[in-house]
Amino acid sequence: MSKTVSLITENYNKYNPDSIDEYINIGGFTGLKNALNMSSDEVINIAKASKVMGRGGAAYPLGRKWEQARSVPGDNKVVICNADEGEPCTFKDRSMLENDPFRLIEGMAIAGYTVGAQNGYLYIREEYRHLQPKMKNAIKQAKEKGYLGNNILGTDFNYDIHVYSGAGAYVCGEGSALIESIEGKSGRPRIKPPFIKQCGLNQLPTCVNNVETLAIGTALLTHGAEKYLSYGTAECPGTKVISIAGNVNKPGVYEIPFGLTLREIIYDIAGGVPGNKKITLFQLGGASGKIGPPSLLDTPYAYDDLHKVGLVIGSGAILVIDENMSVLEFLKSIQEFFCHESCGKCTPCREGNKQIAHILDRLLAGTQKDTDISTLIRLAKLMSQASFCGLGETAQSALLNAIRYFPEEFGLQ
Repeated sequence: MSKTVSLITENYNKYNPDSIDEYINIGGFTGLKNALNMSSDEVINIAKASKVMGRGGAAYPLGRKWEQARSVPGDNKVVICNADEGEPCTFKDRSMLENDPFRLIEGMAIAGYTVGAQNGYLYIREEYRHLQPKMKNAIKQAKEKGYLGNNILGTDFNYDIHVYSGAGAYVCGEGSALIESIEGKSGRPRIKPPFIKQCGLNQLPTCVNNVETLAIGTALLTHGAEKYLSYGTAECPGTKVISIAGNVNKPGVYEIPFGLTLREIIYDIAGGVPGNKKITLFQLGGASGKIGPPSLLDTPYAYDDLHKVGLVIGSGAILVIDENMSVLEFLKSIQEFFCHESCGKCTPCREGNKQIAHILDRLLAGTQKDTDISTLIRLAKLMSQASFCGLGETAQSALLNAIRYFPEEFGLQ
């Protein structure tokens, strides 16, 4: 019996993703039609009842975000879809753009109606530039059919979607840096407050949602909250689209109900480790996610269960590392990524990443100083507490968890 499900991904391989007519024939835009027959408060109540957490990494409740965006005064608001999927090992949003672009368009329209926006912006990472023509084609067809533009489906709801491209900067996955990029500025995070919901793109009230989050919005308005709540566990209902890669036999994108254990995901769904080699560690949520040892493989994949053991779902990535790579070698590869991607705006991140990289080099070479481990811990904690944005705050998540779960790698008891 398969342990995967198909709710958010129900349309994959069921229609030609370049044809809006085929999307409509399988029930497409039912969610938008349902939404337009409701008040925005009713749509928000459905999102709240479903208990959906944002899928971009921060896990902010969808219903609360839409409600807050709706309550901000203003006649000209903006919805941004964050498709700047920059976390290594994270490619589940790409699968939505490839296989079901109209679901995303529909979700953006539902979000626009709910929060009172007139324009949506789809921000696609530079590495996905080959998918821009597909999304622009989907937007064009949706407008021709009356699902975008003025007086959508005969209502007074006016809404257009515009496509923007990133330039390959990881930091632009952060909402305010993304907005700076759309405005043509250097992609660096803004000071808060003011918050994006009050003063975002072009100083307009702005709601930023992840691709998967908006796709869930389509599912909720198509099938209702009850359908979504029928999956998962009582404490963590629903489904999650994950991307799993690294040392597994069947890497890929899968939709799973919350509550499966990490062992079930890695061995039953992803086919286990090639050559039946031992797992050294796994990382959840991309490069900024936390790592765990094999002893935690029986932990349920659910927000609270993972939090209890110091892990997070984050972007939905699961990276498996086998015995061919050591913990320190893995940390060094992650550190190289953050040294390259730090925007340099704040000192803790800019300098902290470089110094931690130097210390890891010495540890790997066996030439460490007596003070290196204490310095490593001090810098990692300083970055998590004093960095300007989420990049610096989470860059050392893997390192700090490594010290917790693999103390012997650092000569600690």
